Amino acid sequence: MKGLYFEEFEDGLVIEHPIRRTVTEMDNTLFSCLTHNPQPLHIDRHFCETETEFGRPLMNSFFTLGLMVGISVNDTTLGTTIANLGMTDVKFPHPLFNGDTVHVRTTVVGKRESRSRPDAGIVELRHEAFNQEDRLVAVCTRQAFMRKRPAA
Repeated sequence: MKGLYFEEFEDGLVIEHPIRRTVTEMDNTLFSCLTHNPQPLHIDRHFCETETEFGRPLMNSFFTLGLMVGISVNDTTLGTTIANLGMTDVKFPHPLFNGDTVHVRTTVVGKRESRSRPDAGIVELRHEAFNQEDRLVAVCTRQAFMRKRPAA
């Protein structure tokens, strides 16, 4: 699948991404280790069972954020983005746990022409990730610097 060019994004466009992903303990442990994050909320089952209200490890929130954006790429920016410009309003309203299955929805919330590059524009995307019970587990607004369709 290819990404969309700047012109193909329309305000209000909603994309329900077909890719779903069940997250695993290995995802959580590996990501936490790769990012040097020793937080016991992610990697210490005994700690979580005895010291937290959750009773089990939480998926690392930065893994959740990356997975949410990653799932969206095939349908939005694959091969058509120049760069991510930023992410705002990042929230994790409900925990994500080992064994949960994530699905993602993206809504185009705005776009504008680039002031410095006539061949590009900026698209603002709202990504939402849900677990298998349709509980919202992550949300962010992403600003993507997008290519315009090449001249024919």
